[in-house]
Amino acid sequence: MEPVPPGEQAPARSYRSSRREEQARRTERRVIEAATSVFVAKGYAGTTMRAVAAAAGVSVPTVELLFGTKARLLKAAIDVAIAGDDEAVPVLERGWTVAALNAAGAEEFLDVVAGVLGPAQARSAGLVLAVFEGSAADPGLADVAEQMIAQREITADWVVDGLTAKAALRSGLGRQDAIDTVWILMDPALFDRLVRRRGWTVERYQDWFARSAGRLLIDDTPGSVHHRRRTT
Repeated sequence: MEPVPPGEQAPARSYRSSRREEQARRTERRVIEAATSVFVAKGYAGTTMRAVAAAAGVSVPTVELLFGTKARLLKAAIDVAIAGDDEAVPVLERGWTVAALNAAGAEEFLDVVAGVLGPAQARSAGLVLAVFEGSAADPGLADVAEQMIAQREITADWVVDGLTAKAALRSGLGRQDAIDTVWILMDPALFDRLVRRRGWTVERYQDWFARSAGRLLIDDTPGSVHHRRRTT
C-alpha cells in the first residue's frame, strides 16, 4: 500500500482542530452566560465557581481552566456584556463609531452614542457594580475596578473628541472637565438608579444621557455654530 502524502491529511486535521476550537468557544460562551446570571443574582461575594459551573453544566476545573480566578471570570463577563458579543474587536473600533463620527451634528452624534450606551449599560451595569462591591476585599478585583474606571475615561475622552469636532464646548469648560462630565454621566450606578430603582426605560435613559450631555457640554449661546444649527 502506498503511503498517503502528508499534505492530503492536513484538511482532516484542520477540520478536527477547527471543530475543537468551536466547541471550546461554545463552552466559554456558556460559562460566561451562566456567570453573568449568577453574578447579577448573587453579587460578587455570593458567587462561587462551583455555582457558575453548575449553571453552565460544566465542571469546576473547566471554569478554572478557562478563566483562572473569579475576578478574571467577572471581567470576561463584563467585556462580553459591554460589547454585546465575544468578538475580539474593541468597542471603539466597531461600526457604530463610524456612524457617530459621520453624524451631521452634535445632537445626532450624541444620539448615536446614547443608542449604543443604553443597551450596553442594560447588559453590564449589574456586573460592573458587582466589581466595586467586591473590590475592597479582593485585591484581584480591585485591579479590575481600576481597569473599568480607566476604560470609561478612554470612552469619555473619545466622546468629547468626537463632540468637539461637531460643536464648540461651553465657554469656560475645559477639555478635562468635559471628559469628567461624560465620565460621570456614563457611571453604571446612575443607570442602575434610574432604570432599576426609578423605573425608567432604557430608551428614556438614552434620551436623558444625550440631552444632558448636550446641555452640559455644548456652547448654545446665540451666534454659536450649534445654536445656529438648532434655530435654522
